[in-house]
Amino acid sequence: MAIEVGTKLEGKVTGITHFGAFVDLSGGVTGLVHISEIADNYVKDVNDHLKIGDVVTVKVINVDKDGKIGLSIKQTVDRPAGSAPAPSSRPPRQDRGPSGGGSGERFSGGGGGGFNRDRGPSGGRPSRPPGGKPGFGSKPAFGKPSFDDKLTRFLKDSEERISSIKKNTESKRGGRGAKRS
Repeated sequence: MAIEVGTKLEGKVTGITHFGAFVDLSGGVTGLVHISEIADNYVKDVNDHLKIGDVVTVKVINVDKDGKIGLSIKQTVDRPAGSAPAPSSRPPRQDRGPSGGGSGERFSGGGGGGFNRDRGPSGGRPSRPPGGKPGFGSKPAFGKPSFDDKLTRFLKDSEERISSIKKNTESKRGGRGAKRS
């Protein structure tokens, strides 16, 4: 008997792996039932559904050029048109929202990378120093600093930190520019 896609056959389970089960069809031909084709619900372990020696009805879902035969057990069950598969025993997935994060709080808040030391206790606008002048030089107290002001401040702070780190490491290990006696 020729094995064609769409035909239903009976076979005997001859081997079980973590990814599916091998089924011996008529004439010594063996096909594979992938773990996703065993049942309508989530299959964590093939051994929970099949045992070696079980006789099962399978449907041929594909035949490769090299002779590999793909089988399905769940497609042998005739369901009325339009009916949904059986409910899954797998726990439902949580909706992650549009940002892809958990609750959406990971990127919210008044943070800013921690590079700006002039922020007040609220973490938002810069706090006013005791002299009454705004925190970013020429900006008025009521306005938010512009992006250019923030970038300038960040670059200045970064360069100060890098030069401080370089001074400390060069003096400790006698690196570049260290005086030799």
